[in-house]
Amino acid sequence: MFMMFAMTSDSVGEIIKEVKVAFSVTNAQASLMHSLPMLGIALSGLFLGFLADRFGRKNTIILGLAVFGVACYSFMAANDFVLIVSLMTLSGIAVGIFKTGALALIGDISSSTKQHTATMNGAEAFFGVGAIIGPLIVAYLIHSGVAWQWLYVIAGGVCTLLITIALFVKYPSYQHTHAAEAEKVSLLQSLKLIKNPYALGFSIGAFLYVAAESAIYVWMPSYLVCDVTSLKATYECYSAGSAQTLAIYSVTAFFVLRALGRFVGIWMMSHFNWALVLTLFSGAIVVCFAGGLMGGKQVALYLFPLTGIFMSVIYPTFNSKGISCFPKHQHGSVAGVILFFTAAGAAAGPFIMGLVSDANGGDAKYGFMVATVFATILFAGLLLNYIFNPTQQRLAEIEASEYGVN
Repeated sequence: MFMMFAMTSDSVGEIIKEVKVAFSVTNAQASLMHSLPMLGIALSGLFLGFLADRFGRKNTIILGLAVFGVACYSFMAANDFVLIVSLMTLSGIAVGIFKTGALALIGDISSSTKQHTATMNGAEAFFGVGAIIGPLIVAYLIHSGVAWQWLYVIAGGVCTLLITIALFVKYPSYQHTHAAEAEKVSLLQSLKLIKNPYALGFSIGAFLYVAAESAIYVWMPSYLVCDVTSLKATYECYSAGSAQTLAIYSVTAFFVLRALGRFVGIWMMSHFNWALVLTLFSGAIVVCFAGGLMGGKQVALYLFPLTGIFMSVIYPTFNSKGISCFPKHQHGSVAGVILFFTAAGAAAGPFIMGLVSDANGGDAKYGFMVATVFATILFAGLLLNYIFNPTQQRLAEIEASEYGVN
């Protein structure tokens, strides 16, 4: 599921190039293909996240996948820009539904909060794989003269397979042992979680992280451009060879390192203090961003993609620890709250960076300064988290009550 979602969401940049030509839309209009699906995910996570707790993980996942599949197959009839954006928005709403169910399910199948974090890194690693292969599929389709809409048909096929598997897989039946709590789950109770310090703290962390991360895959290509007046001369300032190749495939390098880092994170988060790892890695991100800005494009060419390693484990761990601070019958609701802030960061971060860059002559360097501020605030928060360890007692209580670990 995570891989399928990433295949479509992280291919939007490639699709936008085709849609702009086909429908003669402006950059602002084309940006709706990114912002509206993110808005759909955010609102769906916040207002529909409780479904996984109220009606069960299996039903919620199948519902979300069914809506996503319908949206994907409908792309074959999408020959109008408004319809394309509408279908992307619908797919975002569907993602919010099945992803909160999936995130809650991870808690059900975990035997401890530490295993929960390792499993979450594994799931997000497949998201990283989808982020790599999605744009490659779109590029291959376009190069072969095939409509980009077939990417969604492929995703729809994967979605159909996942629904079939979900129908026959036996899910943990914790809902039956928490029937009283499940009956109390509602939208209002879900929204009240926003005021909870644990849910809010990890949600703000997710917002800051995604806002900083989005600078890489949204604005790094623009920052590395040396001659904005000529696309042909875009990377001529880099010496021929490995440097020029890295300049062209810098975003792909970032996604590869992020995916590899998450697979390693499965082991890392089972053996090391998660708070210390996140503090060190977030500090390394600040160093890479600041070094890339002070050293110029020739230095950023190496430091910016390198952040993929350090960013790899941060978001899965935020998700895991944030969800683990609550009993299992609330996992869907709190996952929805964190997902809301995640999508909000993905939508607001690049937009704010774009505004700042435009206000300073269109230079993407100023957008990365904003991203560095986001990363610095994130590091400060994680450093305080490591020093004061506010979740230690809460996680210990959850371990004892939900997982039977003393």
